[in-house]
Amino acid sequence: MKQYIVAGNWKMHKDVQEANLFVLNILKDLLNQKKIQIIICPSYTALFNIHELLKNTPIGLGGQNMHSQSKGAFTGEISGEMLMSAGCQYVILGHSERRHVFGEADDFIRDKVKQALAIGLKPIICVGEKLDERQSGQTLEVIRRQCDSALSVVTEHEIQHCVIAYEPVWAIGTGVVATPEQASEAHAMIRKLLATKYSKSTADSISILYGGSVKSSNAASLIQAPDIDGFLIGGASLLEDEFVKIAEIVDEYLKQKES
Repeated sequence: MKQYIVAGNWKMHKDVQEANLFVLNILKDLLNQKKIQIIICPSYTALFNIHELLKNTPIGLGGQNMHSQSKGAFTGEISGEMLMSAGCQYVILGHSERRHVFGEADDFIRDKVKQALAIGLKPIICVGEKLDERQSGQTLEVIRRQCDSALSVVTEHEIQHCVIAYEPVWAIGTGVVATPEQASEAHAMIRKLLATKYSKSTADSISILYGGSVKSSNAASLIQAPDIDGFLIGGASLLEDEFVKIAEIVDEYLKQKES
C-alpha cells in the first residue's frame, strides 16, 4: 500500500551536536504524526547518533548518497553497506546536486540503484528537469530518460521498495516552487511511465514525492494535488518548527482524506 512520506534532506548542514539537539527537540512532535512515514537524512558524521535516537521508533533514517561499489579505492566515498551499518534503511540517489554539481551520469546513478536494492536499502530516486529544459518543452523527455535509466535494472518486485522524488532543478533552493498543477502534471507523467514499465496497480502503489522549495506555507496546497504522495524537503527540514509543521500538514490531510 502506498505510503505518504515526509523526508528531510539536510545536505551539508548540522554537525553531530547540532543534529542530536535538533532531533531531540522535535522527536516527540514527529512521533505524533502516525499516518505518514517520516525519514531523516543527516550528514554522514551524524548517522550513528541519529540512529540511536530513532531506534525503536517508526521514523526512518537515510543516507544522502552512496557509491555503486561495496568497497574499493574510492577516496571520500561511502558504500551502501556502510550506510546500513550506521542504521540506514533509505538512501537518496540521483539528487539534482549530485547530477549537476558533481556530474553524476545516468548510468552511474543506475548502478547505485541496482546496488542499493541488492543489499536491502530503499532508494529515493530523484528525477527532474532544469529551467531551460522546462522552457524548451523537454520536461517529459528528461523525466523519461532519467526514469528509464534508473529503473532499467529494477524488477516489478524491486520497484515496490523504491520511492521516486520529482525535484525540478529550477525550484531547488531558489525559493521558486512549482505550482500544484505543474508538480501534479510531472507526477502524473512519472506514474504513467511506471504503469507502462510495470503495471497500473504497481504504479499506483509507488510513493512519488515532490521536492523543491517546500515549506509550511505551500505544503497544504501541494499535498492536495493529484499524484503527490509527500515531500523531499531541503532547507525547511533544517528548521524545527517548519519540518514539524509540514509533517503535521500531511498527516492531517490523510486524516481528513480517510474520514
